[in-house]
Amino acid sequence: MPPGRGSRQTVGVSVLGTLTRRVGHHRWFGAAARLLVPADRIVGRLTRGRVVALGLIPSLVITTTGRRSGRPRSNPLLYVPDGDAYVVIGSNWGQTHQPGWAMNLLAEPAAEVDVKGRRVPVRAEPATGAERDRLWQLLVTEWPAYRTYVQRAGGREIRIFRLVPTGRGAPAGPPPAG
Repeated sequence: MPPGRGSRQTVGVSVLGTLTRRVGHHRWFGAAARLLVPADRIVGRLTRGRVVALGLIPSLVITTTGRRSGRPRSNPLLYVPDGDAYVVIGSNWGQTHQPGWAMNLLAEPAAEVDVKGRRVPVRAEPATGAERDRLWQLLVTEWPAYRTYVQRAGGREIRIFRLVPTGRGAPAGPPPAG
């Protein structure tokens, strides 16, 4: 039976991936990881999204439209699956400002993700209320350091988005009314 919405899909975790999860809450880890993001973007582009975050954690590359420039902006992100959708969080490694990609999604929710070498057009849905709480649990199960990032963010609202596939290859919706 395929996993449905809300079910957690198991992702194989290497020893190095387990270690990465354990040290992810340290301040030095966030600083080092921010320095590696440009290299991660290049590796993601060269492998067409097959290798992101060195394959240590489930990651995708999101391409948003720059809210000021109108140009495509790509960023590697950890994600958790939620049915056919992808859940991402604007933690920005616990920094006190919102990540640019999250601000871009608020301005223009249409985006594209590269996941394991597959390009998927998506529409970002900001999570609120009980849905946000449910998705938060999925995220901290995958990356416990998010709890630390919330404390470091200094009261900033850390946004959670559910990226729902659209267009070709998207799950079939309800039949049109009529």
